[in-house]
Amino acid sequence: MQKINNRNKKSISIGKVSIQNNIFLAPMAGVSDLPFRVICRELGCGLAYTEMISAKGLIYRNEHTIDLLRVAEEERPVPVQIFGSEPAIMAEAAKIVAASGADIIDINMGCPTPKIVKNGDGSALMLKPQLAYEIMASVAAAVNLPVTVKIRKGWDETTVNAVEMAVLAQKAGISAIAVHGRTRAQFYSGTADWDIIKAVKEAVCIPVIGNGDIRTPFDAERMLLYTGCDAIMIGRAAEGNPWLFKQTEKYLAAGVVVEPPALSERINMIFRHLNSLLEYKGQYRGIREMRTHATWYTKGLRNSAEVRVRLNKAETQTEFAEILGELLCEA
Repeated sequence: MQKINNRNKKSISIGKVSIQNNIFLAPMAGVSDLPFRVICRELGCGLAYTEMISAKGLIYRNEHTIDLLRVAEEERPVPVQIFGSEPAIMAEAAKIVAASGADIIDINMGCPTPKIVKNGDGSALMLKPQLAYEIMASVAAAVNLPVTVKIRKGWDETTVNAVEMAVLAQKAGISAIAVHGRTRAQFYSGTADWDIIKAVKEAVCIPVIGNGDIRTPFDAERMLLYTGCDAIMIGRAAEGNPWLFKQTEKYLAAGVVVEPPALSERINMIFRHLNSLLEYKGQYRGIREMRTHATWYTKGLRNSAEVRVRLNKAETQTEFAEILGELLCEA
């Protein structure tokens, strides 16, 4: 395979925002919160998107929604993702996001979950290109920040319209577009269609971010080579494996293959992540959310099934320490 012709490339720009590399963390509800974003950024992620935030929740000043706007200085530049399907409300929400200190505003037009699409939000907007255009144009006109959008291949195989949506995005003043190579009907099943990402890249002049089936540094290289996209976005493969960003960064920059983290490094990261969650979300939420992260971190380890069962019942830091200490001793 030929090598990427931009090895050692240090940065990419979205609008006037300079980003250290072209390896991004996808926005994921319940995953890409502030603690995880900071970890990923420290481990080589160039840009880490927030969880999707309800535009109406911002307008109505919902406490939990407003809390999702919290960012740390060490994760800048920060792209904040909002969702909704009413142009005026999305524009007003974008102003709130801009005033909160975001560096980039991203519009969600790709979320496939039923509770989102039933309200006409997320990937439901793939069925309404004109409304999608009005939303993008309204948000872009409302703020003095780069505005990006994340879309899917289409609603289903009979309505594949990512290229049409990308052209509309560029016309609306959007600064970059992320394309997940699956339809809404696929959710996260099957294989991502990289041909549609390539087609979008060939149709527009703004940066294109490829998303879907990037599980290794080699996948990242293949996507960049095959589609010509400007950046890649890693989603589920980063769950419990934030080291994937550093591995990918090193491989793309210099062809260096970085070994997976040792067990001790995994366990130290679990404690680091847990402490950050406790500080950010408190004891009750922090412990419960860490259960899920801990099962991801320990996936594939010896006796991991038994360990995951125990971790999912842990109530305190002490219990986490006991379970993980036993795991380390048995290694």
